[in-house]
Amino acid sequence: MATSFQSPEPLSPQREAAFFYALFLRGHRVDSLRQDIDVPKAMFAKWMRASDFDPSFRQSLQRLYDYRKHVLAIFDALISSQQLSTRIQ
Repeated sequence: MATSFQSPEPLSPQREAAFFYALFLRGHRVDSLRQDIDVPKAMFAKWMRASDFDPSFRQSLQRLYDYRKHVLAIFDALISSQQLSTRIQ
């Protein structure tokens, strides 16, 4: 009997951004965390130009890129709200 492998459900963008925010609260540098989250446009463009990627893989790359940008936006919002609350106090 064949068993199919199912990858675990990916974290929601909110949960993943919260994970990185927790690292920030533990002293990790914001710029370093942003680099860990982000996929630079130049890298994404290079991936999309690769001639040996089939269309379904390109669609997966696009979803990955969009997801990482969403995580980054949420992370930046968390950082901004933390900085704002620090200034208010």
